[in-house]
Amino acid sequence: MSTSDGAGLTPRPPSAGQNPLQSPGRDRRHDPLQHQAQNPPPLPRIDKRRSRQAFERAAPGYDETAVLQREVGRRLAERLDYVRLDPQAMLDLGSGTGAMGAHLRRRYPAAWLLSLDFAPAMLRHARGRLSALRRWRRRDAFLCADAESLPLKPRCLDLVISNLMLQWCNDLPATFAGLRRTLRPGGLFMFTTFGPDTLRELRRSWQAVDDDTHVHAFLDMHDIGDLLLGAGFADPVMDVEYFTLTYAEVRDLMADLKALGARNAAEARSRGLLSRRRLRRMIAAYETQRRDGRLPATYEVIHGHCWAPAADEARDRPARIPPQAPGRSPTATVPLSRIGGRGRKGHE
Repeated sequence: MSTSDGAGLTPRPPSAGQNPLQSPGRDRRHDPLQHQAQNPPPLPRIDKRRSRQAFERAAPGYDETAVLQREVGRRLAERLDYVRLDPQAMLDLGSGTGAMGAHLRRRYPAAWLLSLDFAPAMLRHARGRLSALRRWRRRDAFLCADAESLPLKPRCLDLVISNLMLQWCNDLPATFAGLRRTLRPGGLFMFTTFGPDTLRELRRSWQAVDDDTHVHAFLDMHDIGDLLLGAGFADPVMDVEYFTLTYAEVRDLMADLKALGARNAAEARSRGLLSRRRLRRMIAAYETQRRDGRLPATYEVIHGHCWAPAADEARDRPARIPPQAPGRSPTATVPLSRIGGRGRKGHE
């Protein structure tokens, strides 16, 4: 698959027939019994006003460029095949132009869906996806709000799904606490976000030029898992996929990032004008990473899901996470009651 400007997408696919919620993947799984909880490293804060403005401007042409976002969203939606869930109320957190909402409507046509984004232009495009029948049934709502401060009442949702949005949150503990509050007991939170290897080639190239912040930093999956546990979620399971977009020129990558609204919105970014000399130096550094005539752009995509525990589970859950046992390899488990019949096949 490729974008209109010639960028190619090379994902690392799962094995045939693999249940992504249960079988060990290529990478690490978060196991709260074997990972020593630590405070995650501080990341540069996002300038929310600048970020919102970038997504507002990107909304009209977003879908033309969002090749990776669509593919990751499709894979995220497919993971719902492996859970038993009959939601009445759902939240598409960071809905963007509504691609994930379309997946949810097809899968759960009787459920009520709230699409939430902090960019009004994105929500207008998401609303435009609704069919006449769906509008008539009034099973959709659209809310412009910040995921870090959800204006929702407690225990009003059965499913929260979020595709590649969490990396734009400054306060993940507050975000997760808000989601935990809004989920009913037994509710599911499923998400993707970017990991620390994302855009490593671009970051490395800028580091050869100066010490300014040009590329956002991203949390490791283990840190995210710890934050989920700290918010009171149960049974967090994490895994990682890598994707590589390839480009003919560095400027094509930069144009894609701008078209997606993924501009440098770090509060610590340099406010001065970017000189042509510094840009040429960055491009020259990136060119040293050219392979087979193309320039790679790596994306580390973290998949995660967890559950809002039942009232008795939340009461009995221990407050501390035991340290990792020496010499043991990471494992992950999913309660069989959460796995559908197709997911059990081959794993009993």
